[in-house]
Amino acid sequence: MGYILELRKLVGTRPLIMAGSCVLVFNEQGHLLLQRRTDSLDWGTLGGSLEPGESLEEAAARELYEEAGLRAEAYKLITVFSGQDMYYRYPHGDEVYNVMAIYEAAGITGSPTVMDDEGLELRYFDLTQPIPELNPFTKYVLTKAGYIQGL
Repeated sequence: MGYILELRKLVGTRPLIMAGSCVLVFNEQGHLLLQRRTDSLDWGTLGGSLEPGESLEEAAARELYEEAGLRAEAYKLITVFSGQDMYYRYPHGDEVYNVMAIYEAAGITGSPTVMDDEGLELRYFDLTQPIPELNPFTKYVLTKAGYIQGL
């Protein structure tokens, strides 16, 4: 997240419009891979913001590897979210309005492994069951995209 960190030096915690990708990885049982986040200690999707010159799909691929040590043969664009509902305030105070492309990854290679300091743990979850400590922003995205019920 070099580009965003550089911007933060200039604007502090003020809201930024942040474009990025979220990548969904399902196992053979249809369970979704989530990471326990270091900043909020809850469960969230894999993903992050674009770097200059990077496409949304390239960001999804990079984040998948950086956060979980996985690679995918293909990425299917599910939807793009933006607007007021995509506002998020990080626990440390940074504010963003996300423009987020949601991808499903296919043809996964590798074993899920925490690869950076953004995640504490990786685990697959059955989306037909309640997920304890699900990040509220992740819950919103998964619900709006039709993967889980309730809002």
